[in-house]
Amino acid sequence: MIWVAIVAAGIGCYLLKLAGLSVPPRVLERPLVERVADLIPVALLAALIAVQVCARGHELVVDARALGLGVAVVLLLLRAPFLVVVFGAALVAALVRLA
Repeated sequence: MIWVAIVAAGIGCYLLKLAGLSVPPRVLERPLVERVADLIPVALLAALIAVQVCARGHELVVDARALGLGVAVVLLLLRAPFLVVVFGAALVAALVRLA
């Protein structure tokens, strides 16, 4: 049964890729399509971050992860290097959990 699901997922991914490659270039060159295509990855990443920070199972929670995210946002606004952002957020979250 698991192999049926794996094969079906593979075929579905291939067909989705084929559909994307079959779109005529004149459709992809429209300004609205270009704008939406540029914003979709940002929206998906923001949704993933929100789910990972604010959810535990089926519950909404606000814990050390939210504070770590807040620190990361502040460090990004201050234009800190990426490693400083990651380590700063992790350090703050760890210290809050320790307390």
